[in-house]
Amino acid sequence: MAEPTPQQVREFIAAGLPCEHLAVEGDGRHFFATIVSPEFEGKSRVQRHQRVYAALGERMREEIHALSMKTLTPAEWQAQPSASPAAEPHRH
Repeated sequence: MAEPTPQQVREFIAAGLPCEHLAVEGDGRHFFATIVSPEFEGKSRVQRHQRVYAALGERMREEIHALSMKTLTPAEWQAQPSASPAAEPHRH
């Protein structure tokens, strides 16, 4: 089985979890994801990670050897000084 690319891991997560921002970096075995989802509202860090693992399903056990993640709600993402203005929702 070929090692997944960061883009594939991004697609796997996006297919199972609605995200306002999703970035994945990695080398095929170890990945780091920044995930911003409204589904994280009111959930602990552990619950947020469990939600991402659920979105990945069997891939987490079979294809992805290590995944570190930063999980944020949209409000937490916007409050970060490093949040890109381009990542914010468009306001009219």
